Amino acid sequence: MAKNYAAFDEAMYHVGFAKKALQGAALAVLPGDPGRVEPLAKTLGEGAQFIASHREYTSWLTRVEGAPVLVCSTGMGGPSVGICLEELARLGITHVIRVGTTGTIQEKINLGDVIINKAAVRLDGTSGHYAPQEFPAVASFSVTGALAQAASSCGAPFHVGVSVSSDTFWPGQERYDSFTGYVPRRFQGSMREWQALGALNYEMETSALFVVSQALGLKAGAVCGVVVKRTQSESVAADDVYLRALAYQIKVVRGAIKILLHIG
Repeated sequence: MAKNYAAFDEAMYHVGFAKKALQGAALAVLPGDPGRVEPLAKTLGEGAQFIASHREYTSWLTRVEGAPVLVCSTGMGGPSVGICLEELARLGITHVIRVGTTGTIQEKINLGDVIINKAAVRLDGTSGHYAPQEFPAVASFSVTGALAQAASSCGAPFHVGVSVSSDTFWPGQERYDSFTGYVPRRFQGSMREWQALGALNYEMETSALFVVSQALGLKAGAVCGVVVKRTQSESVAADDVYLRALAYQIKVVRGAIKILLHIG
């Protein structure tokens, strides 16, 4: 199948920029929140510069050891991730690392820890548009290995395992503190099942990221900071927990980028 790469000066409809803006970057860091892009770009590397902001996609370019690296937000959920990956692939991106927040469902994992997902349970809809349900949502071995190696080297408290990726924040993650408090029968008791199977966390993008990346021929990894501990509370932790988790994530992602740049 022929691959539909974009022309050098052809701006993508959704992300709002052309290949020439990447200055040769092949690796992208993908936070969800557009507001996290600028600080991530400035702390991950040097010479950070704004590229574009269109819809949920805010993009900056930074340099790690002199190599250009894209930082682009994806928004929340699988559909936005899928659109972002499609357009970045056309622009020549080959490696992607998701950076996000998550809620753990395992007692052994603490607030502020880092979770590196090697696979994901597909509770999303987007991945089903790219592969049948039997197809696994798995990360790139090389990207996951680089993330784990970097986490170990920098002393970050990290855990490698399976995520549960839900299209919803409330019912799909078996939260009962929604407006109605109603959780469909399909999801009642589901958190205990995922816990028993050893899944580590809930979030909303990773299964789409892994399946779509595999379908497009991209190498993908994901690292999330734990800001909710579902075994104790439904509430998102205080800002200091988020900042601690983010500081670890930055060290892990920067280290992983350096490893990936060296292995090619």
